[in-house]
Amino acid sequence: MNNIEQRIQQKLTEIEQTEHVRILHCVESGSRAWGFASPDSDYDVRFIYIREPKEYLRLEGIRDVIEWQLDDVYDINGWDVQKFLRLLYKSNPTVFEWNSSPIIYRTTPEWEEIAAMAQQYFVSKASLHHYLSMARTNYRVFLKGDEVYLKKYFYVLRPILACRWILDKGTPPPMLFEELAAAELPASIRPQVEELLRLKRETPEIGTGPRVDALNAFIEQESASLDAVVATLVPHVEKDWDTLDQVFWKLLGVSGEGNA
Repeated sequence: MNNIEQRIQQKLTEIEQTEHVRILHCVESGSRAWGFASPDSDYDVRFIYIREPKEYLRLEGIRDVIEWQLDDVYDINGWDVQKFLRLLYKSNPTVFEWNSSPIIYRTTPEWEEIAAMAQQYFVSKASLHHYLSMARTNYRVFLKGDEVYLKKYFYVLRPILACRWILDKGTPPPMLFEELAAAELPASIRPQVEELLRLKRETPEIGTGPRVDALNAFIEQESASLDAVVATLVPHVEKDWDTLDQVFWKLLGVSGEGNA
């Protein structure tokens, strides 16, 4: 464990002690988890926590996020497990990313049960809309001119490849860009992407440069194709809440028997 990871562990313990919570799972969620961090990339630390059972019975309600630190080195915040489970019910793509991050700072046996049943709440159409919107926004803002922000290619290519993965496999896409690229990136543009990836990893700030026409053409073609496919998908069938309720009650040490 390096000094940064030790410091993250210290901060997680500080959060538990100060906020009176227990952290169930904590991961890296940004460029380090995606596999294209720059030398000076910050640490996007995300965690799921649970409070004492009586806290969930307060009439005034409780805040369901903890925003702990945001500076040049750390971006640390977390969600209450109740919020996480509600978003899982809605097939929010972020919950699947946190659940599949390759960089895990802390986890618990209780999390294994949540991770094991998460897949059954995955809805392709919800994730496709999310990733397509992300790709379109970043492309429109950063990659339309003659001079572009080169690192933003990854913030467009990754969601597009994620969409291709979802359509091909019907499962949440992996976090690692290289895993997505190996499965979904056409060989014709692989050299340009690999060169940008090398620059991104080796340079603190690769800045702007001339537009890469081959990548722009791929992005525009794929975006149009994916839009057409998503438009044909039928609405998903709503899941019931029972499994998530049972998981939540078990975490709180409350029996679900007789709850109706």
